[in-house]
Amino acid sequence: MPGKQPNLFAFNDVGALTPALRSYIISCQNAGLTRHGVFKVAVSGGSLPKTLAQALLAEPKSADDVIKFDKWEIFFADERAVPLDHADSNYALVKAELLDKIPASWGRPLVHPIDTQFLDDTQELADQYEKTLVGSFAKGDSVKLPIFDLLLLGSGPDGHTCSLFPGHPLLRETDAWVAPIEDSPKPPPKRITLTLPVVTHAIRIAFVATGAGKKEIMKEIFEVGNGLPCALVNEAAGDRCSWFTDNAAVDGVQFPRRAFL
Repeated sequence: MPGKQPNLFAFNDVGALTPALRSYIISCQNAGLTRHGVFKVAVSGGSLPKTLAQALLAEPKSADDVIKFDKWEIFFADERAVPLDHADSNYALVKAELLDKIPASWGRPLVHPIDTQFLDDTQELADQYEKTLVGSFAKGDSVKLPIFDLLLLGSGPDGHTCSLFPGHPLLRETDAWVAPIEDSPKPPPKRITLTLPVVTHAIRIAFVATGAGKKEIMKEIFEVGNGLPCALVNEAAGDRCSWFTDNAAVDGVQFPRRAFL
């Protein structure tokens, strides 16, 4: 690992986890605003948006505890090649769980969904989404990789994250920022995803993993690695990567926990 290990923060339950996640996101937000006046974040789907909503939609407790949604630029770490109102759409999930519930007085984030006119051609869908990233991150300059302020990710029961699956050739992609996948082992099969170099070059990466159903894969990620996508992110990002878990998800995992301060 690059000098330091990832941070593993374990909480009694999701109710204790979400205020810490909120605090972490706000610190990343404020750093992004200091750096370039905007907060560029990518999110994935699964159970993450619901937990995110619990963290982000809480009433501010102080002047420092404020989510400045009008400064947010939200991208999708991966997306399924389906219409934006489809049950499998990550955009639809984030919209229903979070975006539609943001009070108008809190401001509106700038959200970047996929361009659904390219659903039948996943390569073009990926290329068009990469152009969206270029428009935000490059702005006329030549940039090797987009540098997100924060990636908010989940871990699948097989150790996948985004739509980067264990043993898949896509893990070796080094040139593209966004890549298509036609054979996802988890339905729906056609998707696009940020590539591993984009994920690992983010300034901060936060994984959220909860529930006893995660403990076996968490043991494998943290104790063995086995080239699992989540483990590859841990190894490349080191302490830029933080895991927010409940105790049930890391029961028996032999890896040092850190206290969230």
